[in-house]
Amino acid sequence: MSAGWRTLLLRIGDRCPEYSGSADHKEHIETCYAVISREYEHSRDAVFEFLLQCAEQLPHKIPFFGVLIGLMNLENEDFAKDIVDTTQAKLQDALHNENRDRIRILLRFLSGLMCSKVVVPNSIIETFETLLSSAATILDEETGNPSWQPRADFYVYCILASLPWGGPELFEQVPDEFERVLVGIQSYISIRRHFDDIAFSVFETDEGHSPNKKDFMEDLWERIQILSRSGWKVKSVPKPHLPFEAQLVAGKSHRLSPISCPPPNLSQTSSEILKGQEKHEADLKYPQRLRRLHIFPTNQAENMQPVDRFVVEECILDVLLFFNGCRKECAFYLVSLPVSFRYEYLMAETIFSQLLLLPNPPFRPIYYTLVIIDLCKALPGAFPSVVVGAVHVLFDRISNMDMECRTRLILWFSHHLSNFQFIWPWQEWSYVKDLPKWAPQRVFVQEVLEREIRLSYFEKIKQSIEDAAELEELLPPKAGPNFKFLSNESTENTDGHKLSKELFGMVRGKKSIRDIILWVEEHVIPTNGAEFALDVVSQTLLDIGSKSFTHLITVLERYGQIISKLCPNEEMQLLLMDEVSAYWKNSTQMTAIAIDRMMGYRLISNLAIVKWVFSPANVEQFHVSDRPWEILRNAVSKTYNRISDLRKEIQSLKKGLQVAKEVSAKAIKELEEAKSVLEIVEGQPAPAERPGRLRRLQVHADKAKTEEVTMEESLEAKGALLARALEESKELLKLLFKRFVDVLTERLPTVSADGEIPNLRAGYQNVNFAARDLETATMEIDNENGADKNSEPNGQNTKNGYSVGELEQWCLCTLGYLKSFSRQYATEIWSHIAMLDEEVFVGDIHPLIRKAAFSGLCRFTNEGSQL
Repeated sequence: MSAGWRTLLLRIGDRCPEYSGSADHKEHIETCYAVISREYEHSRDAVFEFLLQCAEQLPHKIPFFGVLIGLMNLENEDFAKDIVDTTQAKLQDALHNENRDRIRILLRFLSGLMCSKVVVPNSIIETFETLLSSAATILDEETGNPSWQPRADFYVYCILASLPWGGPELFEQVPDEFERVLVGIQSYISIRRHFDDIAFSVFETDEGHSPNKKDFMEDLWERIQILSRSGWKVKSVPKPHLPFEAQLVAGKSHRLSPISCPPPNLSQTSSEILKGQEKHEADLKYPQRLRRLHIFPTNQAENMQPVDRFVVEECILDVLLFFNGCRKECAFYLVSLPVSFRYEYLMAETIFSQLLLLPNPPFRPIYYTLVIIDLCKALPGAFPSVVVGAVHVLFDRISNMDMECRTRLILWFSHHLSNFQFIWPWQEWSYVKDLPKWAPQRVFVQEVLEREIRLSYFEKIKQSIEDAAELEELLPPKAGPNFKFLSNESTENTDGHKLSKELFGMVRGKKSIRDIILWVEEHVIPTNGAEFALDVVSQTLLDIGSKSFTHLITVLERYGQIISKLCPNEEMQLLLMDEVSAYWKNSTQMTAIAIDRMMGYRLISNLAIVKWVFSPANVEQFHVSDRPWEILRNAVSKTYNRISDLRKEIQSLKKGLQVAKEVSAKAIKELEEAKSVLEIVEGQPAPAERPGRLRRLQVHADKAKTEEVTMEESLEAKGALLARALEESKELLKLLFKRFVDVLTERLPTVSADGEIPNLRAGYQNVNFAARDLETATMEIDNENGADKNSEPNGQNTKNGYSVGELEQWCLCTLGYLKSFSRQYATEIWSHIAMLDEEVFVGDIHPLIRKAAFSGLCRFTNEGSQL
């Protein structure tokens, strides 16, 4: 295929701005068809593959490619039939491999081909009915497995998602058969189980913001019904086939071979826990593609029909899917969708819904950050103001936002501002300075400023908020070490300063690790004790490595053995983290990095980190700072990332071992065959092969066998490491949940006598905190945060001189993070659910704790206690 016509095809087919709205795109299709026709004789296979690839990777332009194939069908029916057969084969393969995106796109492509008279409408009906039949079978208690409803939902969703593209043609050409499909969908919707995704909602309470309480499938079905009642008129789906209809009807329509869906996974157990695991596995394989995030009020966002909103959402998600990793191209296609109306607000809502999708976004958050930045540059007169509006709305609702989403929003916003010179109308948020320091809006601004400093430097960020000087109070201290043994005239004669100075000299003198350890054991510990020795050594080494991240890594690599020798148990490791926190008390970032690196070098265990995070000093910070949560997230994610890495390595070793065995067997066989060929020499049988070749074959066979044995030993070693890591993760999970239970049980309000669960968002009148010393349970008096004792800061009241509102906020934050860990590590929780029930969630566990702990495990109900 020549580069010239490929370029022309890209210009016309992919980058054609006229292919949208009311512009006449007939001329462009004719031009493109002329180019394809000229090249077809020389590059049939290339044209064939290129058209299929375009249809799959630019699905929002499927009608365009459908017309091109329809025009090709007029001249070469075999070419079009091969397209249809190949698409059917790909669809069949995608169904059995559970490739969700390909299934959805290929069904849309087949609908587009039908509109261009390439596919018989009845074939599309038969395909829909096959998917419907499979979905209904899955929900059947006897012949299917209702735990796999996500797969059934997905099949029906694919049908519904293709109707805006092909529904008008089906309604016109096969109305009776089409009506039968719609009746089947209605029957399925009536028997499926409602999906309550409250545990995966961005906001804890959606009253007054969510337009309905329907789940995603019910909402989509309602949109399709509205479309049906309006005569199947869709503004958002281009219809380039209409100008060519008189030509296209002359072509032959091809039948689509029947497809088959994989049989349902039959349940082999009656255990509720095992059924729950099956549901979780189904959720992982067939996750919900979109959870709508309604940011803007109806009168502000674009006014479009419900089905048009769905189509544009699908197109945006498709562009994000196929252009991940290509930010510039992604932004280009996002701003040039083939629709005749504006959609900036909907685009912002869709991208933010993906960024904040729970439990995880489809791609790394940095991808959405870059796309938003490029969209602001591509649409400088429209999109930046939309983003600003979205931030203000999300900020206003931050107190109801899920804690995981809140963290993601902070990270995104700080990074976004760093690409626009940190310009923001901070004066509009200056009022947060007068809120209590635990108020969610104040904490949000505080954390954004802290993250900005990480991306820049203190003076720059201080200058960026000079129009809102009140917010300087929320800036963290200027980063820098807090060295306990800094020399000055009044302190340099103390033991600590003398020993620290001596250790400095030993490091600069390049003394060996053994010499330094002997010095610590013989001159420091006997006189001052192990804790004092740890104090001197850790503070001094941290100071040596304080210049940069690289200096810190170098110090830990070279002198980590000394720290390891001083921290043989968790008690000493807790003291070590206290020292790190004290040294870097003015830098949250360096504290997190130092502890993370120490865990990587196994100087600190993950269990010790959990215990340290839940120590009293850190517990008091749970609702006012992300500092302890960042350290905890790093520790838990590093633990499970190591397990994931080990599993990948073991999988790779297994494949390598199989290859090594085959190579070894082949080498041995060649050697034996060579030895078996004999000849008579002086009346005696002797090997016919030359001795040199036999030696080479022997060396090759020995080498192959050695490689096989090495692979087996490596696999055995990795297996042992995995078993150890799994046991560590089990203990980590148990300790993590146990600590959450302990601190929450101590502070949560009691359940009323009639069993009513307290509503922490309703104010203290609706809750009854356990009778105990309020001074130990509450955090700070309001007037210490700049508020009057009798005021009601941030909508909260005070009680007995202490802020009950603050205690409620602490409970909400801690429960929110518990829920976040539950969602993030739901698979691991399912693996150890029996152990957790027996060793952690025993006795009279507060229902709010149980609900948060199991929220990530219950898709079809929010009653976690039933597990």
